[in-house]
Amino acid sequence: MRFPTRTGLVLAVAAFVVALPTAAGALPGGAASSAFVAANSQNYQDSTGEDALAPDITTLVVSNDDAGIISFRVNVPNRPTLGQDMLFEVWVDADNNPATGLPDVGGADYVIQLVRGEVSLYKWDGTDYTRRFGDPSAVTLNFSYQAGLTVRISAAELGNTKAFKFFVVAISGLVVDPITGDLDGANSKADVAPGGGVGLFPYAVNIAKPTLVVRGLTTTPAAPKAGKTFTMRMTAARSDTGAVLQNGRVTCVGRAGTARLRVQLARVQGGAVVCTWLIPANAKGKRFKGSATVVFEGLSASRSILRKIS
Repeated sequence: MRFPTRTGLVLAVAAFVVALPTAAGALPGGAASSAFVAANSQNYQDSTGEDALAPDITTLVVSNDDAGIISFRVNVPNRPTLGQDMLFEVWVDADNNPATGLPDVGGADYVIQLVRGEVSLYKWDGTDYTRRFGDPSAVTLNFSYQAGLTVRISAAELGNTKAFKFFVVAISGLVVDPITGDLDGANSKADVAPGGGVGLFPYAVNIAKPTLVVRGLTTTPAAPKAGKTFTMRMTAARSDTGAVLQNGRVTCVGRAGTARLRVQLARVQGGAVVCTWLIPANAKGKRFKGSATVVFEGLSASRSILRKIS
C-alpha cells in the first residue's frame, strides 16, 4: 500500500490498520482493561508476538501532571531506536463519544502522528484529519524515543479532555519514494495496541485541585521595634503551575499584646504579599502577633508570626 505524505496520510493509515487481521473488531468496540491504576498514572498490557518482523508494543503507560500535561509511553523493546522507516500514531477519542469522530477507528477525534522524525497533531473535521485555522495550537506537543515512544501534550490541546479512549499504531518497513516523497508500505509490518478485539484503552485525566503554596516569609526589621514600622512579606505560588502570585485580596492582622494595630499597607506588591504596621511607642516588651492572608481565584494562603517587641 502507498501512503501519501502528510495530506491524506492519517486516513490512509486508518484504512491500513482496519484491514490488519490483528485489529479486526478491536477498534470500534468498547474499552479495554488496564493492568494497573494509580493516581495520575495507568499501565496497559498489550498482546505480544503477533508478528516477529513487526514493531512489538508490549506495554503502555499514560499519565498526567497537575498542569494537565498528558504523557503517552509506548514500550517497543524490539525497536530500541527510531528508524526512518517507522511511523507511530496515537488515536484519541477525546470526548468518549464514537459518534463525533471517524467511526471506523472508534470515533477518534484527534491523531498524534510521528513520521520521519516529525510529530504532528490532527483533528477530525467530519471528512478527514487535518489542521485548520482555529484548531489547537499543539505548542505543548513533543516526543522522545528510547526503546519506545514517549509523547507529551496538554489536555487543553485535546479538546480539554477529562476522560478519553485511545489506541496506538506502530509501523515499520516504510520506504520513501525519492521522487514523490510518498511512503510505500507494500512490505511494511504493523502492530496495534490494544489488539485482539478488546476495544480501546480508557484513561481518566486526574488533576488535583490547585492550592496556593507559601514559598517564603521575611520581616523588616527582623524583630518589631517600638515606634517603628514593621513589615511582613510573604511569597506564594500556585501548586499546579508554580506561578508566583502577582495579585489578590490581602488581609493583614497585627496585635501588640491585646491591642489590634491599624494596617498601613496591605497589598500584593512585587510578587509578595506585603503587610505593614506602625508599632506603638509604648509597646516595648509586649508580644507582637501578626498574620498575612491572600485570596486569589478562590485559593488562599496564610502565615502567622509571633515576635517580642524591642
